[in-house]
Amino acid sequence: MITVHINGAARPLADACSIAALIAELGYTGKRIATERNGDIVPRSQYAAQILNDGDKLEIVVAVGGG
Repeated sequence: MITVHINGAARPLADACSIAALIAELGYTGKRIATERNGDIVPRSQYAAQILNDGDKLEIVVAVGGG
């Protein structure tokens, strides 16, 4: 089991997974989001290749339209 921090909140994960898998688990698939891992922006094209490690800090921002 590993623990990552998402927007400041600790979240245990059963196993290491990719950012893409975490995004799907969180229900953000298909939404306009921006993701930062340990202070670095992660391009959407790299989500599947980025495997999360214990202690990683993620910031996930979901774009909301409106007017």
